[in-house]
Amino acid sequence: MLTPDEAERIARTFKALGDPTRVRLLSLIAASGDGEACICDLTEPVGLSQPTVSHHMKLLVDAGLTTREQRGRWAYYRIVTDALEQASRTLRP
Repeated sequence: MLTPDEAERIARTFKALGDPTRVRLLSLIAASGDGEACICDLTEPVGLSQPTVSHHMKLLVDAGLTTREQRGRWAYYRIVTDALEQASRTLRP
């Protein structure tokens, strides 16, 4: 049984995954050869402006699904696989 804090954290994860654009962004990062993606490489595939993609990525970072590393003027993102696995485990019997 989940504690209230755990339930809140997991709910943020599922809420972040409730948007198709954010799911696509995670998929793009996962499909990258080195397991990370620059924000500059994420805008064109989803057909959105850089500020809009940055907003979506901020929500994914806040939900604990990705990490963000600033390198010069670009932000690079990696998936936090433990967060996805933990959310998945909450639904298993």
